[in-house]
Order: sequence, then C-alpha cells, then structure tokens
Amino acid sequence: METFAQFCASIRACRVCEAHLPLGPKPIFQLAPTATLMITSQAPGRVAHTSGIPFSDASGDRLRAWMGVTLAQFHDASRVAIFPMGLCYPGTLAGAGDAPPRPECAPLWRQPVLDRLPDLRLTLLVGSYAINHVLGAGRVADRVRAFRQYLPAFFPLPHPSWRSVGWMTRNPWFEAEVLPCLREEVQRHFR
Repeated sequence: METFAQFCASIRACRVCEAHLPLGPKPIFQLAPTATLMITSQAPGRVAHTSGIPFSDASGDRLRAWMGVTLAQFHDASRVAIFPMGLCYPGTLAGAGDAPPRPECAPLWRQPVLDRLPDLRLTLLVGSYAINHVLGAGRVADRVRAFRQYLPAFFPLPHPSWRSVGWMTRNPWFEAEVLPCLREEVQRHFR
C-alpha cells in the first residue's frame, strides 16, 4: 500500500504536461493527511516556481492578510493544504499575466488528493479557475458575495493578485463583509 509520502512523491514526479510548460515541470503544493483547511488556487506563479514554495510572492502576502494568519500558520502543512488547479507554473500570455492552469492537472490529481485528506473541513476557492471547477461556471463577484451559501465546505475568494486591489475598491463589501467572516472561519483551524 502506498504511503502518503510516496503519493506526494508521485505528484512531484508528474510530467504529463511537460511539453507545454515554458520553465519545465515543477509541481508545487503543500499536503499532509491531517490538514483541515485547503487552499485551492489557480497555479503557481513565476516566483513560486523559483522558490518551490506556494504563494511565496505578493499574492501570498495578500492572501495571508485576508485570512489573518502568519507565514508560519499558512505553511503549517499539518493544518493547511495548498493544492492548486494546476501544479506547475504555466507561463504567461502576451500582455495578460499568467496563462491559465494546465487542464490536465485537476482531473488527474484533485480527487486522489481529496481522498487522502480525511479531516478536510473547509476549502478556500481562490480565483475563477478554482471557483468554476468546484462550483460550476459563474461570476467571481457573485460567488464571493454569496459565500455563506457555500459554507461550511467552501469559501470562494477572488485571486489575490495585484488586480484584486482595484476589484476591492469597486467592491467595498468584500473588506467589510467577507474578510471578517473569512478570518473567523480560518481561525477555527488554528484553535
């Protein structure tokens, strides 16, 4: 029977979409079978690809601030799993930021990971790719505003990239209504 460590090693060894990755395959994630909170996002950015650490960039700083957690709490794999829709940096689109996550990844790895996280209670769906994959197609703002209807299993969030600063300005309810509830939900996993 495969151990959890062997399972993670098989994910790290994945080369399914190697031909499509400009910097080559480097699956980046954080998993432990005891995790109760999962962060499901788009795909690692260039900085995360270089460091090998999920959310090791400004978007990670913003997401941690939204969640109200420290860097140590965020990277405590025993409590927090980080498993994006695409595990490797997908490259960039001309003038449009990062490319979408590779479509092969989620169908191949998402359910096997979920099957190995028996204590998982809450998944933060960060950005449109994660939200649409799990909840079906819809507008991010609508899903985020209606976050209560997806609890206790899911909490939809916009992607914490630099673009979210403008989005938050146009949607002041996010800081006023959503973030306090997000912090409350997240803190349950650190008590």
